[in-house]
Amino acid sequence: MGALQVNERQHRLIEMEFPTFSPEEMQNRRKAIAGLMETAGAKAVLFSGGDRKGSATQWLTGWPSTSGHFVIFTPGAQDALYVKNPNNAALARVLSPHSDVRWGAEGSQTLAIRELARRVGPGARIGVLGSYGYGLHEKLVEAGLAPVDLNRGYTRLRMIKSAEELDWLQIGCALTDLAVEALERETRPGLSEYELGDVIERAYAPLGGLTQIHYTGVTSMSDPDCCVPSQIARNRRVKAGDIVFTEIAVSFWSYPGQIQRSIAVGAEPTPLYRDLHAVAQEAYDAIFQSVRAGAHVEELLDAASCIAAKGFTICDDLVHGYGGGYLPPILGTRERPSAAVPDMRLEENMTIVIQPSVMTLDGKAGVQTGELVRVTKDGAERMHKAAPGFRRAA
Repeated sequence: MGALQVNERQHRLIEMEFPTFSPEEMQNRRKAIAGLMETAGAKAVLFSGGDRKGSATQWLTGWPSTSGHFVIFTPGAQDALYVKNPNNAALARVLSPHSDVRWGAEGSQTLAIRELARRVGPGARIGVLGSYGYGLHEKLVEAGLAPVDLNRGYTRLRMIKSAEELDWLQIGCALTDLAVEALERETRPGLSEYELGDVIERAYAPLGGLTQIHYTGVTSMSDPDCCVPSQIARNRRVKAGDIVFTEIAVSFWSYPGQIQRSIAVGAEPTPLYRDLHAVAQEAYDAIFQSVRAGAHVEELLDAASCIAAKGFTICDDLVHGYGGGYLPPILGTRERPSAAVPDMRLEENMTIVIQPSVMTLDGKAGVQTGELVRVTKDGAERMHKAAPGFRRAA
């Protein structure tokens, strides 16, 4: 196992039984939510679960909930945290010590809506953050409440990282580095995609890292049939002359890194794969040089123009915000957009993934290169320390 590359402050977080943010950090978050409430004219906020990839519930209380968990936030009052199952309550009280943790057989949603109505009264506007389906909306309306969706404002809050959040993300990046370095070191002919997943997870699991994603693709460089890492592993085995390409995000308490790399196995890259990776690297470098606080996202699209000019395209988003969710800006190329291009500029302490996943127009061959970076006023700053470039299996 490689050494985890973190500083002393980050190492102290890793050594804690349960890492926590400072009281000042948590108070700033509460003030930010109160600001969203004031703008929306809401008297309270109902936080509704999450997927542990940007959960508003965890961001406010420290409890990394999934769906079926609810928090009621009203300024000046103790948060009420309703857990889905009775066995959740003990740990929730440890991770969210400032919340009133509750469970009941009537169900967390029913109890939360009842308490919400008691706190604000009939007809009140209440903000909703997190997972929000029609069923929850219908029950809020039946309770005489007027729900307003605050997720857009919350997403905006998560786009800019605090100094403490950057520390946590840096740990996620270091854990992710261990995973991709282990894959490069241990990949060999005969391993299946299942076993590649085992190599990846063994690199960070002993250090408390959690899998956000790890995708791998395996195909012959001389006769390719796979242009993008598979989101679900197949029972395909690595052979000499293959490429193994990967996208890995390892999380430290819901703060992940993300890295993309391509690894040649038992042979040098073929001319096609050299060309694919050269264009991907050219695009990555040009985008990296374009990133700075104040840069308009159109500049990033201009920087990626080499992909289409060289006769290739992409199989995934070109750039996306990350850390606290899958965040704006989410960009493809001009020739293959991911969505409407937003009229926005990058801001200091945004964290974005640059990932030009270049592939052939027929979709048979592709490469991965890229990683999470921080936006500064002077340019992009690497958060990962794993070696860049087309890698070779040791």
